[in-house]
Amino acid sequence: MTHPLLSRRATLQAAAASTLLLAASGFAQDTPRVVEEMALGDPDAPVTVIEYASLTCPHCARFHTEVFGRIKTNYIEPGKVRFIMRDVYFDRYGLWGSMVARCGGAERYFGIVGRLLERQADWSRKETPAEVIAAIYAVGRQAGMTDEAMEACVQDQAWAEALVAEYQKNAEADQIQGTPSFIIDGRKESNMNYRDFAAKLDEALGS
Repeated sequence: MTHPLLSRRATLQAAAASTLLLAASGFAQDTPRVVEEMALGDPDAPVTVIEYASLTCPHCARFHTEVFGRIKTNYIEPGKVRFIMRDVYFDRYGLWGSMVARCGGAERYFGIVGRLLERQADWSRKETPAEVIAAIYAVGRQAGMTDEAMEACVQDQAWAEALVAEYQKNAEADQIQGTPSFIIDGRKESNMNYRDFAAKLDEALGS
């Protein structure tokens, strides 16, 4: 089962809302942040998998807690699969989580995303936005990030808008209708269990 995507207008509103939680505190970004493609595995792996996922999507959390670890062990780490994760933004909470994860750079991104998905039922259901961002920051701190660095990222309005624009461009190009969705060697696939996912990967690998 997948979670339906929001409209472009709704996601742009989410991006605009991302900077409203924290009061302006003098952070300045001299060099504009870029939107990196977040990937694991050998760039020359024979099969590429792209996942579209939201940090606030329960089905995405289930995939990452029940399926992704085995894919990483059996296909990504041995060099069979290059795995790209593309963030989808349903709401400002998911956007904040993505911004904090990306703020740590590619080397921290997947670790932070993994923790946020594992603990999704906790942080995403806090009663107030302030409690949500505090819980996200707690995960970032565990990855070695400072509050100052995370606040600077979350308050970067131009970066928020660039992230949403990149997500919208990719989702439209790949005709993504819900999350999690996957592109396995150019073929769009819906959410599935490990056995079915492995079968799709083996087929793409010709094994």
